[in-house]
Amino acid sequence: QVQLVESGGGLVQAGGSLRLSCAASGSILSINAMGWYRQAPGNQRELVARITSGGIINYADSVKGRFTISRDNAAKNTVYLQMNSLKPEDTAVYYCNAEWQFGFSPSRPFWGQGTQVTVSS
Repeated sequence: QVQLVESGGGLVQAGGSLRLSCAASGSILSINAMGWYRQAPGNQRELVARITSGGIINYADSVKGRFTISRDNAAKNTVYLQMNSLKPEDTAVYYCNAEWQFGFSPSRPFWGQGTQVTVSS
């Protein structure tokens, strides 16, 4: 089992920057990947960025070149999302996600509580 605690959301003007953090606790050695998803009103939750335990990174096309996902390599239980050149369309609730797998059981997702990011034009 994993617990995820996010921080760092807020209100920023277009063109500004924010940094989100997500700290995982619990059975973190069984986490295969961590990432950030977002959900705007009326939209489905979508992947923003993901990093695997092996360091493979994926980004949504809409954020490539503007957002950077990274992790605390020492502790390996914290991931960050640096968001630059923010646009009003980035406004959403951002959720931290962990893909957790114990033994040969299917991988299951864990979610943080979400943090609001609002970008004003």
